[in-house]
Amino acid sequence: MDKRTEFNNALKDALREKDKVAMGAIRLMVAALKDRDIEARGKGNADGISESDILSMLQSMIKQRQESMKTYRDAGRDDLADREEQEIKIIERFLPQQMSEDDMRAVVDGLISELGVADIKDMGRLMAELKKRYAGQLDMGRASGVVKEKLAG
Repeated sequence: MDKRTEFNNALKDALREKDKVAMGAIRLMVAALKDRDIEARGKGNADGISESDILSMLQSMIKQRQESMKTYRDAGRDDLADREEQEIKIIERFLPQQMSEDDMRAVVDGLISELGVADIKDMGRLMAELKKRYAGQLDMGRASGVVKEKLAG
């Protein structure tokens, strides 16, 4: 089942269950996807964005909520922070299982040798390949740190 169908089915379930937090979060996901699809169609991609782009979009949405959650906690607004945390859990349901630290290091090592990456100047090419192959499965911020560590050492 593709992500678009998965989102629509989840929205119907949330509506049936009268889960307001899930309804809001899923509606935002559907709206963000529609915006990106419209933009992609304007660039000649009739099918909209790819599944890996959808996974990247979801990770961005999680990152935004994590930043908001921190801001709300710092301001003493635990009620708003809790809502952001609930939305994160809802969005995470649509992502594949996250790669462990050890698996991520193994993937980075494998790509370094596969792509013949020798130094930090090739980091962009390596990160692009990581994103292309493993979108949604790993935190790109953590992956970036691992790549820097491997290439600097």
